[in-house]
Amino acid sequence: MQQLGSASQADIGDFEKMFAVTTVMTQSVLSFLMADHPAVGQQFFLGGLYEVVKFSASAFIFGILFSSIRTHPNARLKDYPHFMKNRWHVLFVPSIIWTSIYLLVLPQLQQHGHYNNLSSFCWQFINGNAAPHLWYNVMMLQFIILMPFFWALARWINGRWQRALIAGVGALLFELAWRLIYVSQVFHGPKATSWYMYDRIFPSFVIFAVGGTILWQCYPLLTRLLRQHWLTQVNIWLVLFYYVTLNFFNYGLPVKLTNAPYYLPSMTFYNLATISLIATLALYLQKFRNQWLPMVHWIALYAHRAYLSHVFWLYWCWKLMASWHLPLMILFPLLAFLTIALAFLSAFTFHLLWARFKDLLGVHRHLING
Repeated sequence: MQQLGSASQADIGDFEKMFAVTTVMTQSVLSFLMADHPAVGQQFFLGGLYEVVKFSASAFIFGILFSSIRTHPNARLKDYPHFMKNRWHVLFVPSIIWTSIYLLVLPQLQQHGHYNNLSSFCWQFINGNAAPHLWYNVMMLQFIILMPFFWALARWINGRWQRALIAGVGALLFELAWRLIYVSQVFHGPKATSWYMYDRIFPSFVIFAVGGTILWQCYPLLTRLLRQHWLTQVNIWLVLFYYVTLNFFNYGLPVKLTNAPYYLPSMTFYNLATISLIATLALYLQKFRNQWLPMVHWIALYAHRAYLSHVFWLYWCWKLMASWHLPLMILFPLLAFLTIALAFLSAFTFHLLWARFKDLLGVHRHLING
């Protein structure tokens, strides 16, 4: 298996996570702006931007699986306890903390009802309803729990493109069938309310997890194809973007972001096209050992923790700017910048505080035992 050079410092998974976390925060900003009922022209402008960035969840899953398979090339079930212990501290503990903050400090952000007793509090806690963006966190953590399956898939493929093709086509056909069920039953369908959990269980994004696994297992072949056919990728992306945006706007006025879900079959191909372009960009920057590679890796390292907190900061920034009456062309970039900056600042600050706390705890234990 081809290894990345030590000078690269950021793999394709890091690039996917960087683009995913910044665009998902942008999605949240756009959602807040659209909820303020802007003028018709602004609705179309914001809706078009929303379609551009509507790939973040898929890219994050792809990036997580790519990096996890790359860094655990021979992992088996016996490695699972150690893997989960590490992920517990990195992913699950921050999720528990921020979910608690949203439910206790900003309960008005809850989705699909509000808690009124202990059992409903627990339900809102575990199902991703504590804040508008936490549905995705619930879905993402499922892939972490299911990682042994993808380790086994990686061992089965083991660089053989024929097996990779079988896995990829099988996952794609399953994904399309799953999303056709969504279109007929959930999206404007009879189960729209009762099946709202459909979007936060792992089958809705399994093609992207399989894709990340395949890319690392067939890295030399697939990366060569990506580099050679970058212009074709751009043209495909433009066609798909035009199609999904036209379809979105065909629902008429007012422009509703709920008419642009991840789960339409066309969005599967749009997301895959966007992910491939990000991977191609990563390969180009790696080839020339770009000076920004360490920064990309740093952003990817704190991406999940920044993601968890960003709606908290967005909410208070939104409240602060409500009385400023700024034009949209100023309000949107300012709100996006402050949200992203505060989210990463808080993620890094909490990391430093936690590291300091562990150091002090270690010194205390050493003094007691000594």
